[in-house]
Amino acid sequence: MRAIRVHVHGGPETMRLEDMPLPSPGDGQLLIEVKAAGVNLFDTQLRSGLYKRELPLTLGLEGAGIVRAHGSDVAGINAGDRVAFIFAPGTYATHVLAPAARVVPLPEAISFEDAAAILFQGLTAHYLATSTFPLKAGSTCVVHSAAGGVGILLCRIAKIRGAEVIGAVSTSAKAETAHAAGADHVVVYGDQDFAAVARRVTEGRGVDVVYDAVGLETYIRSMDALRPRGTLALYGEASGLVPPIDPRELLTRKSLYLTRTGLDHYIADRAELLSRTDEIFGWAATGQLNQTIFRTYRLEEAADAHRAIESRTTIGKLLVIP
Repeated sequence: MRAIRVHVHGGPETMRLEDMPLPSPGDGQLLIEVKAAGVNLFDTQLRSGLYKRELPLTLGLEGAGIVRAHGSDVAGINAGDRVAFIFAPGTYATHVLAPAARVVPLPEAISFEDAAAILFQGLTAHYLATSTFPLKAGSTCVVHSAAGGVGILLCRIAKIRGAEVIGAVSTSAKAETAHAAGADHVVVYGDQDFAAVARRVTEGRGVDVVYDAVGLETYIRSMDALRPRGTLALYGEASGLVPPIDPRELLTRKSLYLTRTGLDHYIADRAELLSRTDEIFGWAATGQLNQTIFRTYRLEEAADAHRAIESRTTIGKLLVIP
């Protein structure tokens, strides 16, 4: 098999395509031939060393493919099955060993590329909109990076649930994408103050929730955009880490709620994972939920995919096709 490996933390130049022996699945594992792997900003943060993992590291955490073998203690998934998988380290590769608990059946109506494009970001958008702050008809929200992988899907799920959406983006080109994803109002960061727009749209009250993966550059104004007892849901830090916040600041801003979420805690067991993917794939199969695929890259071009996503100029999802 072939895989993209990192032996030292650093820039995209540290990524190497290497030949490796084909592994055998152990207890509770599946050997999957990877047909498409998703590229995420988190992958670049693992590569850079922002989040530490033992080296050498094979990059990638999600994808879709065909089961080729399974170990013991695996039930309900067989060789030849089409599947999608999450939190399976090493998906920038021709094959990956995946924990069976993180593998889900892939309906025939959904292609490998579409599954890899929607799984990680779709699960993230799903838990944010249905669990962190459950949107409903009449809810109001700000979605940061509304033309990004999560942002597009979050806008679409918010509209499925009947919410009014203010999408914030970095360029006018991305504004068109956010509108197409369902955002009712779109703010370009350099042109307008999204907090002021949020107050105007809500007649001075503020929105119910802000979904913020930008972090350092936006979190203060995100709090300014909220209503009393509103929720700031931080789920990433694309612009840098948010500094410690004095809890009294939440009081002076009218008793706000603050959370920093992570996907693993919202797919805490297989039943929850299947519940979320069933709904996501159901929406995808009927055309209600789809992802923009910005570009696909060959395995040997994976470093270019990292350069592109770190430039913050991409729209939608990037994929590696082994």
